Amino acid sequence: MTKRALIIGASGGIGAAVARQLAQDGWQVDPLSRRADGFDITDQASVDAHLGACDGPYDLVFIATGILAANGKTPEKALAQAEQTNFQAVFAANALGPAYVLAHVPRLLAKSHRSHVGLLTARVGSIGDNRIGGWHSYRASKAAANQLLRGAAIELGRSHKNAVAVALHPGTVETDFTKDYAARHATVSAEACAQNLLRVLLGLTPQESGGFYDYAGKPVDW
Repeated sequence: MTKRALIIGASGGIGAAVARQLAQDGWQVDPLSRRADGFDITDQASVDAHLGACDGPYDLVFIATGILAANGKTPEKALAQAEQTNFQAVFAANALGPAYVLAHVPRLLAKSHRSHVGLLTARVGSIGDNRIGGWHSYRASKAAANQLLRGAAIELGRSHKNAVAVALHPGTVETDFTKDYAARHATVSAEACAQNLLRVLLGLTPQESGGFYDYAGKPVDW
């Protein structure tokens, strides 16, 4: 039987690469994005309408949306730079939107066999790993997304005993998303990132559901 995947944010660098890799591996891929479908993850009505039209069951749901900042802003270097509309927009995209999607996952996910949910977050969302501060709205929104994923995984485990739902840190990837901030970091291509993330995600078991893992499969501190 052909496996099915739903990719949220399939027009972004990582989401598109994940969709291509799965299709290459023989999966049936259903992509959703703002660019191609008018899917607006910050609008609950848009999420409900698009996901309500999806017909599962899916073996994999991958959420690859997110923004660093909004309205032409850059990530804050200090809290004194915090600006309300930017904070609200970043939280809407990085935390509230994934929550709207995760609310639909139990209906869409396969129950009879192993299934996987991956939420793209970031190591900078780790509270324990924060050593340098800054990037406050992005860090806080990703930390919120991690908590929401954790709660979703607990709920999912009650109805889908074979499901795995985790947060994933992709590393620094060569995309438009990171081009202005990657100079100090080793980067990988979107294609290599997709291969890494899928290898990690599809290799996890239900006992590891609710965790936070990096592209090498190592647990990340909350």
